[in-house]
Amino acid sequence: MHSVKFILVALVFMVNLIIAQPSWAGKDFTKGADYAEVTQALNEILIVKDTPEQAGYTPEQFQQRLAQLQFQKNVMETATKRAQCHNETGKTMAVLANKPKKSPTQLYFLGAGKITDDDWDCDGIYLPAGTQVVLGPVAQSQELSEPIVVKFVDGTQSIARTERTTGVIELNIEPAKVLKAGESNWSLPTLSQADIDSQTPSSQIID
Repeated sequence: MHSVKFILVALVFMVNLIIAQPSWAGKDFTKGADYAEVTQALNEILIVKDTPEQAGYTPEQFQQRLAQLQFQKNVMETATKRAQCHNETGKTMAVLANKPKKSPTQLYFLGAGKITDDDWDCDGIYLPAGTQVVLGPVAQSQELSEPIVVKFVDGTQSIARTERTTGVIELNIEPAKVLKAGESNWSLPTLSQADIDSQTPSSQIID
């Protein structure tokens, strides 16, 4: 009788392994809204590849946009973790994050030297007015006249770091979107860096 029960338990366990995706398995980000949006944009831009000027692009702008979309698509097709934000700025950083199926995207505060837990999606970073920032590896430094949100696609491992000699915040990856605070669907307060520095880091988004 005991052996029969053991065999039944073992069979149930094996069926669960086959049917349910294990928690350690890679994530599939090709079924989300970000992937559908990027794929559509990529298909649309390829239609005008021979006449980019008709779509308002110079040849250089067309190549830059095409490379950006191809990179984002590749990130989602190859990523094995949820999007994470790495804070190497030396100060507290405001991030937009959610725990899938458990919490909506909202503002949290990521302490210096911390990385968001890979059980969470770090959708983007809030940058206050007055921030000196380089929005990607080939971008130019700029000072923000108003707060923005930089949004990343699913699976992105974004790193924000402060350049030691200039104090400029640099992003390792060009954002998928740059939104003014009022342009996003997220309800966001207007914060200065001093406001962000005064916040207690959000422990729930850290592993």
